[in-house]
Amino acid sequence: MNWKFATFNVNGIRARLPVVLQWLEQHQPDVLCMQEIKAQEKDFPQGAFRDAGYSVSLRGQKSFNGVAIVSKKPAEELLCRLDEENPDEEARFIAGRFDGIWVVNTYVPQGRTPEDPAFRYKIDFLERLKRWFESRFDPGDRLIWAGDINVAPEDIDVFDPKRMEGEIGCHPAERQAFSRVKSWGFIDLYRKHHPNEKQFTFWDYRLPMSFKRNLGWRLDHILVTDPVARASLECMVDHELRGRDKPSDHTPVWAEFDLEKL
Repeated sequence: MNWKFATFNVNGIRARLPVVLQWLEQHQPDVLCMQEIKAQEKDFPQGAFRDAGYSVSLRGQKSFNGVAIVSKKPAEELLCRLDEENPDEEARFIAGRFDGIWVVNTYVPQGRTPEDPAFRYKIDFLERLKRWFESRFDPGDRLIWAGDINVAPEDIDVFDPKRMEGEIGCHPAERQAFSRVKSWGFIDLYRKHHPNEKQFTFWDYRLPMSFKRNLGWRLDHILVTDPVARASLECMVDHELRGRDKPSDHTPVWAEFDLEKL
């Protein structure tokens, strides 16, 4: 039995709802993680997802951030905060267990510029996330960490490495912070299946014709522990949505697994 998983920074769920529902109908993922939903819980279109056959788990925030997981089966367990003792924490984290697999959905801070305090917040977020994984899981557990990580891990993951050297998304400090989390026990699933392919998941609105010129970054990732990696069949980037009218600046990444091998 195959099990399909996907992640997508929708950049506003209300603006992107028809596209997301069409994508769900076409691809039928068992679990979809969404980032940057930009809606509070009361404003999230839960009814539309329920009508499509999906249960909704979310952590909302007005106008900014926000993460959600929609799934064919309700979450067996759910955690909505990286730091339960910080009630003002931004809505960038949600985790749930589905079909016995833990899914951690994160919208990592963008960081603005390396000189901005937001950059330090980004590094701190990744460091806190690593401690969270260490405190709750073992690398032998069935675990997926996915979402808009806002880091292009290697030069192959950005359209012009020389031009972007030291810039946000490619800065050595954030690459190192990402690598430290990954080294806990994660495998970059896209790179497992496509070790040498230059592929992107984000094209900046601010760059003229960025999608048509393929001036992109690979910022959206599916990272898995070894037991999950061994059960993986494929991991792909779906470019089709980014080419539509009024798209998100990101596009979905999906993976398929053989549940019998998990």
